Amino acid sequence: MKSAGQEWLDDGVALDYTDIANRFRFASESELLPGGCFAGKIMAKKTTLASSFYPTGSLAERAYHAIRDRILRGYYQLGAALSRRQLAKELRMSFLPVSQALQHLEIDGLVESKPRVGTRVRVPTREDVVERYGLREALETQAARLCAEHADQASRQELIKMGFHLDQLYASSAGSDEDFLYSVHTYHMRFHLRVAEIGGNSLLRGAIEREQVLIFNWLFDTAAQQRTLPAHFHSELAAALTGSTIEAADAAMRAHIRYGMGRILEAMQTSRSENTWRVLRKSSIRNTANGRSRQTVGVK
Repeated sequence: MKSAGQEWLDDGVALDYTDIANRFRFASESELLPGGCFAGKIMAKKTTLASSFYPTGSLAERAYHAIRDRILRGYYQLGAALSRRQLAKELRMSFLPVSQALQHLEIDGLVESKPRVGTRVRVPTREDVVERYGLREALETQAARLCAEHADQASRQELIKMGFHLDQLYASSAGSDEDFLYSVHTYHMRFHLRVAEIGGNSLLRGAIEREQVLIFNWLFDTAAQQRTLPAHFHSELAAALTGSTIEAADAAMRAHIRYGMGRILEAMQTSRSENTWRVLRKSSIRNTANGRSRQTVGVK
């Protein structure tokens, strides 16, 4: 009998999707960072933008991934002030690598700075969202076309299983904790990057990662508190990617990305009318029960 959080695959193996997410998270934690913050292999691949600026394994690179990780988890919310001194204390680093990390997070578009005001997590505008999703659509629809053209039988089966697992993870994410959600988003990135890898164009795959279109998708979902997706959302995409025509793969990926953009824009509009997606003014740090830092904020 299937228990809560479990489903059966065709081969009769019961899978607990909470366990899948946890095992994937721990398998991908390549290194524990100071302050209890980690960067998984996907998040810390040497092809990321940060690595082009820092020596591999430098304190600045560690700070970059640690701060980005906390932004994506929602510990540092949109508009939250980022104190270099406080970050250096939390990460047990000197002021310099934290400053370098924030400079490159600003280049990435995740934070913004103003003279005599300071640095904060950037609050995306409607134009930001439309442009990021437009770039993602251009890159990933081409990846979908190449995937449909070049995927062999093993790759097709891999994508179908990954899409199925991803749907089940999203279905289990309502009301779950932030560590589980982090794992789901990480697995989501893995799925989309795998599509590009199967397509066989390493430059395209590198562009998807370098331009961080999946990172911003993650950030927008976190900010809008988008935790669920339609049933079979990624299974249907995987079916189109492994189907018979390149055009069907292109159309499916385009519709997939535009659906996500529509949800985020709708959430932005709703929160604007409800005054919930607001620019944060002050921040303070409190300790959570599990020992990690979480941000509490005041708003304008």
